Amino acid sequence: MQERIRKPNAARKTGTKTVEGVVVGRDKTVIPPEEVFKLASIGCKDIEIADWFGVDNNTLRYNFSAEPTKGREHLKQSLRRAQLEVALKGNAVMLIWLGKQYLGQTDSPIDVDSNKILPWVESESSREENED
Repeated sequence: MQERIRKPNAARKTGTKTVEGVVVGRDKTVIPPEEVFKLASIGCKDIEIADWFGVDNNTLRYNFSAEPTKGREHLKQSLRRAQLEVALKGNAVMLIWLGKQYLGQTDSPIDVDSNKILPWVESESSREENED
């Protein structure tokens, strides 16, 4: 079996594309807010999103403060939804973990009454014995 080696830039088609978004930075890079949201919703950090678009991290944060936050919240909601679905299908480990996270359940139950300090009551007869 022979491997085909493709020459770089050989017979590669090129074209232009119009992108709508926010114009940022000195070199006027156009960044679609939806793309920032999508990248944040798959767990990308700000620096990774900035590198993807070729802009400085501070430029990204200045122009897009809401999109990364909303994207990360979307990621958290999706993970919770998936965890609940797995748990409700009968995964005991996931049920236990979710019970600990959301319901305050623990492996070792603690009886609230057994943690109270017992009252110290000294009788009259024991006082008399201690005085002697």
